[in-house]
Amino acid sequence: MVSIVACVLAAGFFGSFTGSMHPVGDSLAVFRLPLAVALALWVIWSPWPAWVRWGVALLCLTAMGHIVAQKYVSHPAGTIKIYQKNLLFQNDQVSALAADIRAASPDIVTLQELTSRNAQLVRDLRADYPYQASCALVEWARVAVLSRWPVEGEICVEGEALVGIQVAAPQGTFWAFSLHLTWPWPYGQADHVARIMPVLTGIEEPIIVGGDFNMVPWSHVLRSFRAETKTHRAGPLFSTLTKRGAPLPIDHVYAPGGGQASARPLLGSDHRGVLAEVFVFDP
Repeated sequence: MVSIVACVLAAGFFGSFTGSMHPVGDSLAVFRLPLAVALALWVIWSPWPAWVRWGVALLCLTAMGHIVAQKYVSHPAGTIKIYQKNLLFQNDQVSALAADIRAASPDIVTLQELTSRNAQLVRDLRADYPYQASCALVEWARVAVLSRWPVEGEICVEGEALVGIQVAAPQGTFWAFSLHLTWPWPYGQADHVARIMPVLTGIEEPIIVGGDFNMVPWSHVLRSFRAETKTHRAGPLFSTLTKRGAPLPIDHVYAPGGGQASARPLLGSDHRGVLAEVFVFDP
């Protein structure tokens, strides 16, 4: 029985690194940290040879260290400020959320799950962020991006939860996108990313992407996203959603030079906001 459980845990742990071969690997990557902890503790008591037991335990500890270290890495703050928020479709605290956004004073606001129930938020913010764009994910929910600076262009990819604006900032022109990825396997996250990637990689100017990615940053899909868009995630690592007691870092802001990020309160949502100060242009 000990060996069977160890094999199951080992399959889950090592499978979490196979996202490049099949999307199920990224679904397992969400649970890589608890799988590593459980396997490291369990394999010690297995009847496997000592070199196998301690070798597997060392690999688990290395994976755990890689994830945990991301919580404590210091990130410098950039010059452009982004407030990222999955609103939750039924959010009834939009006044408090609007006050928090104003207090944070971002340059760009990226929103997901904008519906008729929480749309008062963008109306309340129009005086501070007069340049606004939104795009439908489904009939009743949209993604949106708001800017304090003038906008020169707009991209809306209907049904793909992607909207972007070409922002004329004092430092130069860049594109700011709001994105809401679907859930990972057995849902269609990998295909969703494949469909929107040509839009993001086809832009010559720098891009910022704030969104609910529904995926952890060490997954294959987000490592590929970072490489193809030539961006870096603003850090450090922290949880933005808690499901059944599990802390999940799935809301992110990506920018060309990365940057510093901090968590904001829930304020009527099940997702914490992310306030990121990012680097867009070369110094």
